[in-house]
Parts: sequence; C-alpha cells; structure tokens
Amino acid sequence: MLSKALEGVTVVEMGQAVAAPYCATQLAEAGARVIKIERPGGDFARAYDDHLKGASMFFSWLNRGKESIELDIKNPEDVALLHRILDKADVFIQNLAPGAAERAGFGSEKLRTRNPRLITCDITGYGDGGDYAQMRAYDMLVQAESGLAAISGTPEDPGRCGASVCDLACATNAYAGILKALLARANTGLGAGLSLSLFDSMTDWVAVYIAAYDQTKKVMPRSGFSHGLISPYGAFRIGDGTQVVLAVQNQREWGRLCEIVLEMPQLKDHADYKNNPARSAHRAALSDVIEEVFSQLNRETVVDRLRQASIAYGFINEISDMSTHPALSRTDLETECGPVSIVAPPLKVSGEASAVGDVPALGADTQDIRGEFGL
Repeated sequence: MLSKALEGVTVVEMGQAVAAPYCATQLAEAGARVIKIERPGGDFARAYDDHLKGASMFFSWLNRGKESIELDIKNPEDVALLHRILDKADVFIQNLAPGAAERAGFGSEKLRTRNPRLITCDITGYGDGGDYAQMRAYDMLVQAESGLAAISGTPEDPGRCGASVCDLACATNAYAGILKALLARANTGLGAGLSLSLFDSMTDWVAVYIAAYDQTKKVMPRSGFSHGLISPYGAFRIGDGTQVVLAVQNQREWGRLCEIVLEMPQLKDHADYKNNPARSAHRAALSDVIEEVFSQLNRETVVDRLRQASIAYGFINEISDMSTHPALSRTDLETECGPVSIVAPPLKVSGEASAVGDVPALGADTQDIRGEFGL
C-alpha cells in the first residue's frame, strides 16, 4: 500500500508555520513516523485562527498524522534528548530562523556527522548566503520579491495569490527531494544534506517569464483573469450575474464558439477576429461582443451551448460555493477538539481509501517519547 510506503522511516520536524510542517505531513501520509518538535507554547501556527471550536483549523490541516513533543532547545537536557532522537532518525526537517538551528547545536553537517544515514532538509526564505539570507520571508513578501505578484493581478495593479503558494511549493519540492534522498540512501547507505528556499521555489515557477525578458527585454503585461497571448480566454459575465470562464485554444474551437455558442457565424472570418493574433489585438472589443450575447442568456443555456460546442469552460466559484462543489473530495480528520470534515489529499490510489492521521495536541506525546529516547 502506498499509504504505508515509508513505514519504518522516522522523521523529526522542527518546523513552524507552513513550509516544513506541510512537507512533514506529506511524509506522514506516506506512512512515515513524524515527531514534531514544538517550542514551549507550541508552533505559532496553533494561534493562526480559532475556527475549530477555539483551536486552529490552519494548524490542524498542516500537522495531521504527527506526534508532538514540547522541548526547549535552550535547555541542556532537552538538547541531549533531541540529539538522541536524531541519532536514530532518518530525516530531519527544519525551517527555524536562519542560523537558529546551528546556534542551538543542530546544524545539518554536524547532525550528519553523528548519524551518516540522516537526511537533513533546511528550509529558508532566501537561502543561506547574501544580503537576503537574514530577511524575514513570509509568503506574501516572497510573492512580491519573486516576481509572482508582478505577473498576477490586473493591468493596473499587481496581485497576491490568496493561498500560501510560496510555502506550499517549497514544501512540495522538499518532499520530492527527501523521497529522492531516501531512494539514493537505499543504494549508498548514506544520507544527504538538502536545502531549499521559498524564493527559489517561486522563481522556478516564474522562470519562463524571467527567461523571456532576458531574451527580449519585454515584460508580458498583467491581464487579470484573461491571457496575455490567447483570446478569447478569460471570464465573461452572463445574464444572471455569474461569470463563466472560457478557454478557446485553436481555430476549430473559435469556429464552434461563433456558430454554436454565440450564434454569430459571420464573426468567424471577421477581419478583427479571424485568427488568434487578431483576436488578441482586439480583445476588449471581442469581450464586449461575447458579453452582449451572454447578457441575454441564463447559466443553463450558456452551459448547454458550450457543451454542444465542446468549448472548455468553468465558473468562478466563491469559497462558500466550494463547500458543496460536486467534484470536491472529503475525508474525516480527528482533532483535539473532535472530528471535522476536510478536503481530502489530492493523490488517489486505486484500492485504497483516502484517510489522514490525527492532529496532536501540544506535547501530547512528550512523556512517551521521553521514555522511548531518554536515559
């Protein structure tokens, strides 16, 4: 079973907020044992919100399937205990402030010298060197610094993606790197030192835009909920006030849109719209034509015509709509405040039911872990 693929692997996470915890959660859902080291008072994400009967829904989503031990890494006894845990661990993940782990005696190279099979994974905001190394790297700041905000938003203003995409992208990269290191260790017997930054993870996402500018010295303009190179490709308001999103990718689809959806076959060969470059040059006028037709139609009629024409479409849903979306997959999560229904992990495995581990209360496993690894 893939849900047990990492059974027998022990992961120690000294993480906070999003990136390191989310990476460790993915390892837990692959069957690894994850021991979460929490400072006195706990991971500050426990206070992000109080949506779960006073507890944090955000923390619960990020930390399911783990054990929690509360340690003070300024206390010599707790330092010694953590070293004993790491001496037997397979993976160590941390995203403390730059240099904090090393100052506390948990630098990656030192840990791998003590335990050569250990895979260490250091997550930072901007890497270890240069002027940016000491900068705080919250997700919104990295979206701005990395250029993501510059290619998002409207023509007038840059925009922020509402989800913590820098953290989540970095966490997913870290997860993939750790899996690679575990596979390599099976052949060599040796661990590895991995390092990732939120900034590098996000500039990888915008790499094509950077490369295009390097070659042309031109910047693709922000286009809101449309596309800078393809038209019609974006959101259009229909008669009941909702917005349908269309994506017309080729001339065949353009022809069907004109004939079946808009019922304006004469538009297909109009000089302003006869091919994609022409449509892109006259995007605003074309949008007006489409919305004029759609304003006379209700949602059901628009959907029926789009399906007949095999035009790709979707609707801009509010989060309140998502709660009952027919394509949404759910699973049950056991938290310290009781069970809650959440969105299921995206990976589906044939023959296996989707399930997630329980969310630990702060320090819930402290005594058991002290007994297991203590003197």
